[in-house]
Amino acid sequence: MRPLDLRDANEIERDVTAFARGSTCGLIVTSSGLAAVHRELIIALAARYRLPAVYSYRYFATSGGLLSYGSDPIDQYRRAAGYVDRILKGEKPADLPVQAPIKYELAINLKTANALGLAVPPALLSRADEVIE
Repeated sequence: MRPLDLRDANEIERDVTAFARGSTCGLIVTSSGLAAVHRELIIALAARYRLPAVYSYRYFATSGGLLSYGSDPIDQYRRAAGYVDRILKGEKPADLPVQAPIKYELAINLKTANALGLAVPPALLSRADEVIE
């Protein structure tokens, strides 16, 4: 595993290109504002260099990324509304328990898998929340 600390589009292009030249591995794109802003570039680079990539949110897979697995942001916002309600009713924020995500989504883009020459096992497809064809 080799982390890439990227700050802008030029660094993303340079470092992913260098990574692809020296690697037969894939990418794990973690959740960040930078990844969200530059998702089209990251997805295009992964496709150009035939790098399988896993992303943290479904919108990466729907934008052409291979696979996404991560918490469901809509569920998190709904649950946050409950916290706001409790605070407005007088509970102290410090007394509220920390809530970890409980709902996760798996999205698989079969078009991208086929372009990369990857066969997705049926067992994985059956567990996916969304299969993009």
